[in-house]
Amino acid sequence: MLASISAYLLQGIDALPCEVEVDYDMGGINERATIVGLPDAAVKESVERVRAALTNSGYQFPRGRILVSLAPADVRKEGPLYDLPIALGLLAAQGGLSARGARNQHGEMPPDRTHEPLDLRRFLVAGELALDGRLRPIKGAIAMAALAQARRLLGVIVPAENAPEAAVVPGVEVLGARTLTEVVGLCVGEIEPRPEPTPDIEGLLRMASAPVDFAEVRGQESVKRAMVIAAAGSHNLLMLGPAGTGKTMMAKALPGILPPLTPAEAVEITRVYSASGALGAGKGLVTTRPVRSPHHTASASAIVGGGAIPKPGEISLAHRGVLFLDELAEFPRDVLETLRQPMEDHVVTIARSHSAVRFPASFMLVAAMNPTPKGDMPADEFGRRQMDRYLAKISGPLLDRIDIHVEAPAVPWQALAAAPTGTSTAAMREQVLAARARQAARQDAGVPNARLSGKQLDKLAPMDEPARTLLGQAMTHLGLSARAYDKVRRVARTIADIDGSESVRVAHVAEAVQYRLLDRRV
Repeated sequence: MLASISAYLLQGIDALPCEVEVDYDMGGINERATIVGLPDAAVKESVERVRAALTNSGYQFPRGRILVSLAPADVRKEGPLYDLPIALGLLAAQGGLSARGARNQHGEMPPDRTHEPLDLRRFLVAGELALDGRLRPIKGAIAMAALAQARRLLGVIVPAENAPEAAVVPGVEVLGARTLTEVVGLCVGEIEPRPEPTPDIEGLLRMASAPVDFAEVRGQESVKRAMVIAAAGSHNLLMLGPAGTGKTMMAKALPGILPPLTPAEAVEITRVYSASGALGAGKGLVTTRPVRSPHHTASASAIVGGGAIPKPGEISLAHRGVLFLDELAEFPRDVLETLRQPMEDHVVTIARSHSAVRFPASFMLVAAMNPTPKGDMPADEFGRRQMDRYLAKISGPLLDRIDIHVEAPAVPWQALAAAPTGTSTAAMREQVLAARARQAARQDAGVPNARLSGKQLDKLAPMDEPARTLLGQAMTHLGLSARAYDKVRRVARTIADIDGSESVRVAHVAEAVQYRLLDRRV
């Protein structure tokens, strides 16, 4: 007897159709269960989990030869999400999901159903089974729901903890269940289907708040100014200063002055977190811009993404948010160099022999570093040479891709002891949103200034003659590269937007040139 259940396989952050076919031969000589279709170890172990879950839930595990085929057969399958489809396939192959209901291990029939049985052909099914029949959450439920929407299916059946995230996709009926028995009850009509309600995404985003207020940061008004410019134009930023000056705190406060997430951006980020298993149990949506802060011992694959079956890395988990690299000079140089291409292209492609997977990686890089290995500012010639050697750990091409370099000086104790009087997140956000509104009115599709091409800068960032003269002098005296030339123009365009100026003037260029601090040293 043959049964087929529709599931999915996760490739990157996208779901692809996967058909789970179960063939049961009760007359088979050997009692053996085999799974084919390039399963990984977790999939191969599904049979034993399904056996225990069926038995402990009161159903009969068939005796005979069982063959489970996962199609398409040439794409590798991973993870325990096929447990539930396999269990339902085994029950269906025995006639246990027929209109009369499912027999238990004693051959008894359940009470008469009171609701219409589900047509499983119109649903995608996925879930990990515990040995007692409970359903555990899976990865990629939101991508699964998007696949059901694209294939015009009625809905999906998922573990209850995944239901909130799957319900984010409109037009898809999401049925969450806590046990295998519940799923069988839904299938045969014993339990009334209660679809997960679609969340109010805009309402959830409105309630989101920043974890840290810039008003809590003592001093550092010049760095806050640089933060406003970075947020207004989506520019990368590097803070250089001794330990304990508030660099980490300001990086965590940065999302509070960035524009609020749009519903489309929130869903996009949630897909990445869902595919990587980082969403959190029962959480349906990422409502704030993420801040990822990997340790400097992280590997290149942890930062960029990778694995035999590629998974998102930190730069993809920071999509539409902030990637904060503290102690930048302590990261291995080969790890830092892998950031160069994603910083330009805003996507990362992980190539393997069997496929290539693209992950989104549109992030703001915010880095912080001490001036010396000891963490203090140099006080003599020896210390300055030590500082130059330490800064040389960062390559010139990487620094070229960081738009703003700013010094975070030590804060005097008087400022630390005084009541906070600095610029607040609310005031900074007001400046950022006004500048972003000017960009959106001027540039197609609201492209931030940090992504303007040279041709677009010629058109959208006109300079007066004094500004051009000053920029030419800076190029000559600082030895700026062609990429740094465009970086200065982009930052100057953002400063002009903050000031409400249509053209880029000499004061805007002068401030932008000041933010090329490390070009003089590296």
